Amino acid sequence: QLQASGGGLVQAGGSLRLSCAASSSIFIINTVAWYRQAPGKQRALVATITSGIRNYVDSVKGRFTISRDNVKNTVYLQMNNLKPEDTAVYYCYTKIGFDNYWGQGTQVTVSS
Repeated sequence: QLQASGGGLVQAGGSLRLSCAASSSIFIINTVAWYRQAPGKQRALVATITSGIRNYVDSVKGRFTISRDNVKNTVYLQMNNLKPEDTAVYYCYTKIGFDNYWGQGTQVTVSS
């Protein structure tokens, strides 16, 4: 139900925009989150959006912006001023009732 895209290789200080497209309008009434998993580490929350409310982990505040387009059923993660420590596989996630939905993950690699 979720299709993540937009990852790639970028130099430190660069930008990428990740997209998470849903197959239906499930995002309109649900919280959507971006997580990331770096090599050898657990998957960790990066940002969430619920209606107009956005939350970020401290390490990305001021650099990342989560947004949504309800017409396109897509949630975005704009990542600016990327750092090598942002290197990870990024996943989008939402929950509907008792069911968890994950995107397939998109690799972000930031070179120093």
